[in-house]
Amino acid sequence: MLSKEPFNAVERRAVTGLACLYCLRMLGLFMVLPLFAVYAHELEGASTASIGLALGAYGLTQALLQVPLGWLSDRVGRKPIIVGGLCLLIFGSVVAALAETLAGLALGRLLQGSGAIASATMALAADYTRVDQRTKASAIIGASIGISFALALVLGPMIAAWGGLSAVFEVTAAMGALGLVVVVLWLPTTPQLTDGGRAHLADRQRLGEALWGRGLGILYGSIFCLHLLLMAAFTAIPSMMSERIGLPSEDHAWMYLTTLIVSLPGVAMLIRRRGEQSDPRPIMGITILLAVGGLFLALETDSLLVLGAGLVLFFVGFTALETLLPALVSIFAPVSLRGTAMGIFSSAQFFGVFSGGLLGGAALQAGGAGALVSLLTVLTCIWLAGVWRYARAPAVAL
Repeated sequence: MLSKEPFNAVERRAVTGLACLYCLRMLGLFMVLPLFAVYAHELEGASTASIGLALGAYGLTQALLQVPLGWLSDRVGRKPIIVGGLCLLIFGSVVAALAETLAGLALGRLLQGSGAIASATMALAADYTRVDQRTKASAIIGASIGISFALALVLGPMIAAWGGLSAVFEVTAAMGALGLVVVVLWLPTTPQLTDGGRAHLADRQRLGEALWGRGLGILYGSIFCLHLLLMAAFTAIPSMMSERIGLPSEDHAWMYLTTLIVSLPGVAMLIRRRGEQSDPRPIMGITILLAVGGLFLALETDSLLVLGAGLVLFFVGFTALETLLPALVSIFAPVSLRGTAMGIFSSAQFFGVFSGGLLGGAALQAGGAGALVSLLTVLTCIWLAGVWRYARAPAVAL
């Protein structure tokens, strides 16, 4: 439940700044999704498989460094880790903008991902806010990520049509610099470590419980599968829209904008229905089927209208599940383990990003859209079986 008590002045300034920081950082990372597969073909060494690998490369370093950097922020402070991560994002973006080969572009993506500051940022949000305000703070920051995703699908193709893929990475570097301004000049003085922060230090002794206890494992698996699906989709759909449908790359933004807007009522309905049910499994199953079914529809058509319908279904399922899963983690995890659980959740998400780019590109190169559909069908069957078996809400919240 969201607290009805308003934020105090420090909390309001902190949450506003952190939401802006998340939006700036994620907007730059998301902008490459709808255009990478089209523009990266111009680089030396490009193939369908290598493009998928380069697209997902930043997810690998994000996943590997998310928890260690979150732990390091307990020792040296949150802001130094966040500032260092933003500097790595800027450096990686510059490397990617200057790259003339796909290997150079992949290196830039790896450097971008090495600025893994999500867990440190969420820990800082918890440090700034009172216990009864943290759910509200997390919801606002989560909403900023959704906004950045929607904006990125529109702005990315527009910027690329104007200045190519390098311009997108240049804008990402500029957004990283704006993020530094927010951290240094806008965020309030870092508070002393709270009881929640001290509990986070002790969480490591209960890492096994955080990894699998109380049904958390299937939620980590779900965010992994969801982002694998997203990255696999964007290894195929941009090129398909240009080559099979004949939609010019400069018009892709309007297709994404239209389908995102049309999907919003469906997303709101699913989230509202989840709030009315104690068992999350039916809504999780529906959202998975919508996302996967919409993607399959989009991949198998030559019609612009059917493609649009498929993207609407995909965005309904993806956006609803992206919203529901973090909330379910906060419900499933014991209070003293929520910080650790969210760090593991972020790592699983970024492993999904890397795996989706790698497997999606390999499947497309090996057998085209049919091979990708087969791969995702097997994944979906395993995913749904796991959700139905393990995603029962805990009887008692701790």
